[in-house]
Amino acid sequence: MKSLIIRTASGVVIVLLTVLAIITGKSSLAFYVFLLSIIGIREFYMAVANKNIYPVKIIGYISCIGFLLNGLNYSWASSLNIFLFALVGLLLSVFIIKGIGFIDAAVTIFGIFYIPFLFQHIIYLDSKIYVALIFMVSWGTDTFAYVFGCLFGKHKLCPKLSPKKTIEGSIGGILGSIVLVFLLATYFKLKPLWFFIVIALTGSIIAQIGDLTASKIKRLTGIKDFGFIMPGHGGILDRFDSILFVATYTYYLLKIFYN
Repeated sequence: MKSLIIRTASGVVIVLLTVLAIITGKSSLAFYVFLLSIIGIREFYMAVANKNIYPVKIIGYISCIGFLLNGLNYSWASSLNIFLFALVGLLLSVFIIKGIGFIDAAVTIFGIFYIPFLFQHIIYLDSKIYVALIFMVSWGTDTFAYVFGCLFGKHKLCPKLSPKKTIEGSIGGILGSIVLVFLLATYFKLKPLWFFIVIALTGSIIAQIGDLTASKIKRLTGIKDFGFIMPGHGGILDRFDSILFVATYTYYLLKIFYN
């Protein structure tokens, strides 16, 4: 009971912080995403260290700053320029700094792509409603999947990656996402409605893929959680793993549809 209270309280705090970041404007949201990126990439680099892989952390952290500037509309801090900086920095590190290998460099780049780059798509959405949409899809999927899994779960979804996840929970997550997005789209008169239902359905599947991807990384690195910054939930990547995928997917889907 105590653990449930802690988990709930921790979840409420992160939801309130997220809502505050969304409603107070793009700059606030950009700084919030920056903090998530810094903490998230640190969690990732600490995880891979368990396998004796040592990324060039400073390159990853500077890249997070670059994506922050990009989110604040500094045009020279484009994603391409950030990745070019990272590649040049890593090449120099491999040949100059003793002990840094190509695997360390490759994992450094993967961490930059997986965390700050994907996180940055929250800012690229450039709409409070669309940002709210991705959180509804992602966290709605997580919440309803958990509830449906507890109530009806019998058939394992992917036991080797995440033993507790069930097919019934997965279906419940998709249904929950559709209901929440339907309410959001109806309230804000988002058109066409069918398109946002498609986002809810496919986005929920993407969210679960993001969750399973994080589970795979944790299994490969031999950890249970990425961190402990959120009591009852784990680290930032434990709570935002699905957001990374949903934000990116939704941004490009909207861009293609409303081109």
